[in-house]
Amino acid sequence: MPKILAIDYGQARVGLAVSDPEGRMAFPFATVAWQTRDALFRELLDVITSQGIAAIVVGYPARAGGDESLTGRQVRKFVARLSRRTDLPIVLVDEAHSTEEAAEQLREAGLSGPALSARVDAQAAAVILTRYLRGGALCCDPSCSDSSSSSS
Repeated sequence: MPKILAIDYGQARVGLAVSDPEGRMAFPFATVAWQTRDALFRELLDVITSQGIAAIVVGYPARAGGDESLTGRQVRKFVARLSRRTDLPIVLVDEAHSTEEAAEQLREAGLSGPALSARVDAQAAAVILTRYLRGGALCCDPSCSDSSSSSS
């Protein structure tokens, strides 16, 4: 099974995580600080190529009741722009509390302050990827059926 890239999208930084080739484990990969969309997409496409990525998982801020937040709309726009640049399948995964979970994992590993801040986005992407690998795909498109939301 080829590698999967997870993206924790943010307006200033994007956390990246990559699975092992068997799709069993998620590893924090990098945090990309970005200022222009073009530079961000160039960086992402470089990672996709260099790591042999076959699918992409993006954290999505799902909300109870189905209404979409501003952040949710920003993630959807990001995914639409990314999908115009790659033919790889892109799946949305609920990112609820992923940053808090990532920060707790890093604190348990002995990190704090700037060291924790530097790694939290990539670790959050690893949390999102772990959720996906455990079957946590999320279909955010009303035209999707439940059966299509769990395929990758």
